[in-house]
Amino acid sequence: MRPSEHRYHYSISNILRENTIPSFGNKWLQQRIPAGSVMRDPDFRRFWFSSILAQFGAQVTQLALPICAVLFLHATPAQMGILAAFESLPFLLFGLPSGVLLERNRRLPILMCSDAMVATALATVPLAWWFDALNMPWLYAVGFVIGAGHVVGGSAEQVFLTFLVGRDGLVDAQAKFAATESGARVLGPGMAGGLVQLLGAPVAILCNVAGFVVSLLNLRRIRAREPQPPPSHTHPLRDIQEGLAFVWNQPLLRTLAWVSACWHLLFYGFTALHVLFATRVLGMTAGTMGMANMLGGLGVLAASLLVKPLSRRFGTGGGILIGLCVSALGFALVPAVPPSLFGSAGWTLAAYAVVVFWIDCGATLFFVPYIALRQRVTPDAVLGRMVATMRALTVAAAPLGALLAGALGEGLGVRAGLGCIAAGAVLLAAGGVFGTRLREAKE
Repeated sequence: MRPSEHRYHYSISNILRENTIPSFGNKWLQQRIPAGSVMRDPDFRRFWFSSILAQFGAQVTQLALPICAVLFLHATPAQMGILAAFESLPFLLFGLPSGVLLERNRRLPILMCSDAMVATALATVPLAWWFDALNMPWLYAVGFVIGAGHVVGGSAEQVFLTFLVGRDGLVDAQAKFAATESGARVLGPGMAGGLVQLLGAPVAILCNVAGFVVSLLNLRRIRAREPQPPPSHTHPLRDIQEGLAFVWNQPLLRTLAWVSACWHLLFYGFTALHVLFATRVLGMTAGTMGMANMLGGLGVLAASLLVKPLSRRFGTGGGILIGLCVSALGFALVPAVPPSLFGSAGWTLAAYAVVVFWIDCGATLFFVPYIALRQRVTPDAVLGRMVATMRALTVAAAPLGALLAGALGEGLGVRAGLGCIAAGAVLLAAGGVFGTRLREAKE
């Protein structure tokens, strides 16, 4: 799944007319793919394979793109904050219109077009590098295009998955995505670090472009076809307004929106500074960063194994809160990692790896039940708009978080900037546990 969602409601309001957007037809879906047997469906396996390629490719891009900025272009903390802000800005600009697009068109073609756009943007990085034209504004533009592709493609992926497996198969399918993501997170960072170390960041990015090409060819083989939505006679702005109204009028959706928005603000602040912290403060190379990030895959694996029993024991809302607290612990530990723990760079590497483990474990524990909960309780007629609206609202604060973190890193130092993120994460965890009713969301 795409970054941050990666993959990632009380009574249903009738504020939307049922004939405005076509239903996915859950009855047909449940007959086609019985609950608990999603792996028997060849279309799901194809979709899953493309997701695996995307997950491995994301590890390369997430390391190689900031490495290009930090090591090749000598970016400052403020510039890294701007880069992270450009990557998240499309969620704010295009998140709501993408919901209308998704509910008026088939989702798989939209997903494929989005992936093609991301692959094209990535391909320009090695080309610009070879022609000595690569600079920070170029990376800003590439980050913006990649973010735009993830806004539309990520929402299309989530909605198409619901069509493909049905609501009863969502938790099973999401758990399988999380389990395979753990493999990508264990092997991917080492592979990415090795590629960046041996071939250079631009060539490593080109390897990800090749993965996109294979994924697109694979997605073309999916035989399941969604029904073409009938033409809508309502104005797109009215659809956007109704999507916002639906989320606002559901207390649980409203709570999930603000909690996730705060989490994304902190996460994108961390994203802006963590490569600078690892390379310039802790003295890591691309290879050692990849080794440290490999332990994060074990965090995803642990979370994928724990998410079902935790949801059964504490409810879906309780599982979300556990993930929030675990990720807050990881954020809080980051600025405490010294450049030479016990006088050894090896111990520093191990400490940084443990921090990555907690962050990735908490993020998976948070997002798997979060995504499943919001989609299980939303009617088909508004599912696309709900997903797009929630993604727009929850990532709307991300550019601000990235810019603030860059400014803090520029003015106070990278470690102090990460310390501010740590304080915010602890406050968010406390607010989620004691200031919401998520503990009562059992289903």
